[in-house]
Amino acid sequence: MSWFEALVLGLVQGLTEFLPISSSAHLRLTAAFADWRDPGAAFTAVTQIGTETAVLLYFRGDIARIVTAWFRSLSDRTMRHDPDARTGWLVIVGSIPIGVLGLVLKDAIEGPFRDLRLIATTLVVMGVVLGFADRLAAREEKAATAGGDGRRSRHRAPRQRKEMADLNVRDGLVYGVCQAMALVPGVSRSGATISGGLLMGYTREAAARYSFLLAVPAVLASGLFELKDAGGGHTAWGPTIFATVIAFFVGYAVIAWFMRFISHKSFMPFVVYRILLGLLLFALVGAGALSPHAGEH
Repeated sequence: MSWFEALVLGLVQGLTEFLPISSSAHLRLTAAFADWRDPGAAFTAVTQIGTETAVLLYFRGDIARIVTAWFRSLSDRTMRHDPDARTGWLVIVGSIPIGVLGLVLKDAIEGPFRDLRLIATTLVVMGVVLGFADRLAAREEKAATAGGDGRRSRHRAPRQRKEMADLNVRDGLVYGVCQAMALVPGVSRSGATISGGLLMGYTREAAARYSFLLAVPAVLASGLFELKDAGGGHTAWGPTIFATVIAFFVGYAVIAWFMRFISHKSFMPFVVYRILLGLLLFALVGAGALSPHAGEH
């Protein structure tokens, strides 16, 4: 891997990690379109350490509060009812599915899952799921607002969207299963967990915030686990570290923008982008302009 490739891939990782469009798919597609070798799952996992470090910095207040409350809950049982301590426990619970499946499916993640036809499929399918979840959330938010103006309705009261304080074990496990789906490139860690959160009735901001917090232990563990492979083959240590640093700075800026964006905008631009990109990929592979295994060898 050249330094220029590392620069481009680091930028792509930072730009796409926190948006619901799949960073692993975009790293794979960037290499395929540029006729570079696939950077591989190990490179992706290590560069994600950079973006997750950005999460640690951006949410440092929340994380410090959660970690402190969690440690206190180990010796003080009354603290286990504290929302921050409960969030800490639920992050651990939600990390179990991706930890188990990541080990079980390791060979598939590094091989068959990187087929461009599968990536195209997951881009489109998860785009539709995110679009449905977003529209459902928008309708309920609109109904809740309309229901609060004093007018009576013959229908049941609109459901209030849930916040982080409403997290429970069931929801934590569902979030965890959604996150595990992102082991397949094209699904998107944030896209899957945010979709799951919206379908469970959480607000956009709460779903995104918990999605970012839930990703921290899984991504850092995955990155550290893959460190032994990241510098092998065609991927050198120097460019890999360079790409990771680039991903950190770009990722921090994207988090700051994204959290402001979702406070008053829908996810539909990302839905449209995912579907169009997936359809384009299907067309290119179907026409023979792009091999489904481009860059793998």
